Amino acid sequence: MHTKETLIAQLQQLGINREGTLLVHSSMKSLGQVEGGADTVLDALSEYMKDGLLVLPTHTWSYINAENPRFYVDRSPVCVGILPELFRKRPEVVRSWHPTHSVAALGRDAAEFTSGDHRFDTPCARGSAWGKLLGRQATILLVGVDLRRNTFIHGVEEWVDIPGRLTDGHEMLYTVLPDGTEIPVPSRRHCGLSWSEHFWKLDEVLEEKGAMVKGRLGDAEVRVCDAALVAKVVTEMLKDNPDLLSDNLPLDH
Repeated sequence: MHTKETLIAQLQQLGINREGTLLVHSSMKSLGQVEGGADTVLDALSEYMKDGLLVLPTHTWSYINAENPRFYVDRSPVCVGILPELFRKRPEVVRSWHPTHSVAALGRDAAEFTSGDHRFDTPCARGSAWGKLLGRQATILLVGVDLRRNTFIHGVEEWVDIPGRLTDGHEMLYTVLPDGTEIPVPSRRHCGLSWSEHFWKLDEVLEEKGAMVKGRLGDAEVRVCDAALVAKVVTEMLKDNPDLLSDNLPLDH
């Protein structure tokens, strides 16, 4: 049975900077038996990062669309798991205003980090929270999930401007604030195939280049990614071969 204390000890062993920025993609089930369940996991992450910034994705892309265009910042549920859904409801957690790819943050600079995402018409713009991870030398922790769940790589593809990843046209979506204010957010969307299903191809390369290491948290295998190094490696690979992540064939390297 894992406890808050044992999870904190494992985070320490993973070498995660307590005073930095940590973004967590997660599968609660992968952690195994945790005393107190999901709330204990969030308590451990929050305590470990109390002098830094803890960020979880609070995406709603699976159901916010032209037919259902309103994203309610304070109550639209998360479509990417129980940990972010519980996290967004916690005191002092701040959620960004992007209608499909919001994040929630707790700690130092949370308000600044989450501000302004609704001003961009793409899911992972360079000026959004996803791009801010770069300047903050952030760590991305994948808990029981692999690179196919690493939204940041979508961002890298967006910044390199890989063709075919985003719709040409916009859907009119709306971000609704707790006071009822509606903000129009014309939005391009990820389109076509689920390109992220190909991200697994980067696994060995990122390890070889020192951009990612593997470890454990609870029972889960975790990937600890250096956001800036991941961006550097993937950008170079995509500039060399823009079709790199357009198929499921293994890399030749």
